[in-house]
Amino acid sequence: MACLLEAPLRISVLSEVTATSRHYVDRLFHPDPQKVLQGVIDMKNAVIGNNKQKANLIVLGAVPRLLYLLQQGLSSSELRTEVLGSELRTEGAVVLRTEVLGSELRTEGVVVLGSDLRTECVVLLGSELRTKGAVVLRTECVVVLGSLAMGTENNIKSLVDCHIIPALLQGLVCPDLVFIEACLRCLRTVFISPVTPVQLLYTDPTVIPHLMSLLTRSPRTQDYITQIFSHCCKSPEHQTVLFNHGAIQNIAPMLISLSYKVFVRMLQRDLPIEMQLTAAKCLTYMCRAGAIRTDDRCIVLKTLPCLVRMCSKERLLEERVEGAETLAYLMEPDVELQRIASVTDHLVAMLADYFKYPSSVSAITDIKRLDHDLKHAHELRQAAFKLYASLGSNDEDIRKKITETENMMDRIVSGLSESSIKVRLAAVRCLHSLSRSVQQLRTSFHDHAVWKPLMKLLQNAPDEVLVMASSTLCNLLLEFSPSKEPILESGVVELLCSLTQSDSPALRVNGIWALMNMAFQADQKVKGEIVRALGTEQLFRLLSDPDTNVLMKTLGLLRNLLSTRPHIDQIMSSHGKQIMQAVTLILEGEHSIEVKEQTLCILANIADGNTAKELIMTNDDILQKIKYSMGHSNAKLQLAATFCISNLIWNEEGSEADAMTGCQERQDKLRELGFVDILHKLTQALDPNLCERAKTAMQHYLA
Repeated sequence: MACLLEAPLRISVLSEVTATSRHYVDRLFHPDPQKVLQGVIDMKNAVIGNNKQKANLIVLGAVPRLLYLLQQGLSSSELRTEVLGSELRTEGAVVLRTEVLGSELRTEGVVVLGSDLRTECVVLLGSELRTKGAVVLRTECVVVLGSLAMGTENNIKSLVDCHIIPALLQGLVCPDLVFIEACLRCLRTVFISPVTPVQLLYTDPTVIPHLMSLLTRSPRTQDYITQIFSHCCKSPEHQTVLFNHGAIQNIAPMLISLSYKVFVRMLQRDLPIEMQLTAAKCLTYMCRAGAIRTDDRCIVLKTLPCLVRMCSKERLLEERVEGAETLAYLMEPDVELQRIASVTDHLVAMLADYFKYPSSVSAITDIKRLDHDLKHAHELRQAAFKLYASLGSNDEDIRKKITETENMMDRIVSGLSESSIKVRLAAVRCLHSLSRSVQQLRTSFHDHAVWKPLMKLLQNAPDEVLVMASSTLCNLLLEFSPSKEPILESGVVELLCSLTQSDSPALRVNGIWALMNMAFQADQKVKGEIVRALGTEQLFRLLSDPDTNVLMKTLGLLRNLLSTRPHIDQIMSSHGKQIMQAVTLILEGEHSIEVKEQTLCILANIADGNTAKELIMTNDDILQKIKYSMGHSNAKLQLAATFCISNLIWNEEGSEADAMTGCQERQDKLRELGFVDILHKLTQALDPNLCERAKTAMQHYLA
């Protein structure tokens, strides 16, 4: 029964409410354009700060009518020239010119050189009057729509459903700057709402380039358009579209202006924390973009200290997280900023509190805040790991200070197995940063057996985690790392070989890099296991990889495999033909100097074998390529090629007679091919290393 009584009551209230708003909408349909304009202005004043009025007008259909007026403008039949309060007189050689300015009619005197003017002169002014009146009306319509958009999310949904975005975008072709700014301001308000589909900005391919062209029209167009871009850049596809249409070239110059000084003033301690943090983030992004130098006083003395303050335990969880992550980003590429930060307000020790939050003696008394922080405490740990990683990425003393922080290595090990993928990624980043230290590899990493959780992390992890974890593993497999032996015994070779087959270039690089480190000064058993697990087909596939980094690390692996004479002879006896083919293709190809230098070093290793060197001596094509490299303008190529020839003509003491005979035959052949003449010239080379190597080779000939 109560339900039956409630409905008529709601209808009665709605009727009363909408009745008070109906006359605003009715005036939009008045035949007199001046009254339409005044009606729009009155509607604008009525909706300011009044969400209920905004909702009522939307329900009553004001939006479609406003959009109609916006799109149609006012045609010549709708706009009549009227003079209120006076008549156009031709007497005294003066006519009154009427202009519509906002909601007022202004008259101004125009001196006429002539005598007999009729009132038909109004027609001469009609065109200009109609244009100005139409622009004013359309501008006021946009202002009202923008005010409606500042209401609730339901208001935004209604406006979007009425196709406000295409109408406003179409309005941007108008030459009037005030109208353009009104359209952009309204678009900004609509697009910053989370309920607006940002893809609507990219539907018409002409919109983005037109917005780029409007950036220079005024400071307001810059403000509104950059805000629109910032809220509508949500995916890699959006980033690509904006980049391809010159977003960086058009927006970057705005950062170079002196406006950053405004942000510096916002860093003052007595200002709201949100303002300080936002200003610090802006200055950080400007610094990373190259608009501000890293040694600028505003970065060193203002921005960095402000961000360190945000990390203190007095700040809210969100502020501590944002402060730490922004600081990590600011100093990531700059070692001097890292050193300054490490000694600012005991930052390294301060970050240790991130792992204890909220503590049992926490000052949080708000139960809701405590519950929120408990659910988001992992974000603090993630931020701390990120900042530690950035701090320790270059300086050995900072790394030592980090590892000596209370239970730091245990926290990193725990972080590698956390449920949050972001925490695991941040923890392995921190581990990777610390693994660049020889001292830490030999001490902390060995003491805490970090290789075990690292190996576990490599199993079925997302690519972003795999990249960082495998990069860390490369460092743990260095020759001086105590972790190398237990990692080898854990069966890591198969895992690394599988990484070399990944679609990700970064994973292929890390997989082959780790194998290269593993093969360095390894025994024949380890080298044989690598060759068997990788397979000759995959090895030679990697030698033709389009990614230069993959190719360089593969050449490095091959160079490490072909070290010590027994290993060289054994590998070349099994795979010599394929290796020589790969070497030939690389030397013939369009590769960098570094790639060809590494390839010549492989040939130098092959030339150091007892039997393997014959694969070079019997290959005239390879010999000619070595000869060409010795005459190259680049000293690195010359030096590598000279090493190769030096090994070919070397006559080791104590060799048997047949070995000496083979040495003499090689020397004779190389002399016939002109290598001795080239060596003689290189003894006069300006590069001291090249000159010394050439002299050594000549001494082998004379021995």
